[in-house]
Amino acid sequence: MQSVSPLYFESLYQRQPDPWNYETSPYELQKYAETVAALPRSSYQSGLEIGGSIGVLTEKLAPHCQTLLSLDVSPTAQSRAKQRCLHLPHVQFEIMRIPDQFPDQKFDLILMSEVGYYFCEMDLLKAKQQIVNALMPGGHLLLLHWLEQAQDFRLSGEQVHECFRVEADLTSRVSLRHSQYCLDVLEK
Repeated sequence: MQSVSPLYFESLYQRQPDPWNYETSPYELQKYAETVAALPRSSYQSGLEIGGSIGVLTEKLAPHCQTLLSLDVSPTAQSRAKQRCLHLPHVQFEIMRIPDQFPDQKFDLILMSEVGYYFCEMDLLKAKQQIVNALMPGGHLLLLHWLEQAQDFRLSGEQVHECFRVEADLTSRVSLRHSQYCLDVLEK
């Protein structure tokens, strides 16, 4: 089984501007508040957001990062994110498909929210190595994934988190479990 194709996401965003109701869902808004509250530090030098979508969480992360790079595979979603974050000149955007591509820089914060289960196992393992290599010593990796299953998932949210939890170079700082999602902060 292969990872979900970028065309799947592009098609989804072309049909529906906010397919997961990031802008209006009380569940999403509460989850984003908890995500930002879980950050061990109030300020990071350099952040990376994997799967920035339409930029709702990007906008909430931006005040905590001196620079923030938001990646997505959908040009349509990223166009909306850029519009949302026009007032944030320190936020940059790139279309990039991980693990086929990865930024050539180091980060002290990397966030992967709601995207890990779209990877096949082999791609998740490659992405994990890229993420660990790009994370500065003392830096934080924040993972957040839904715990229920969906037809288009390749892995479960728990499988994604477990893949990172067993990484020898990472130690757990925060581990929260809710009925619908799990949130982990790991430190290098």
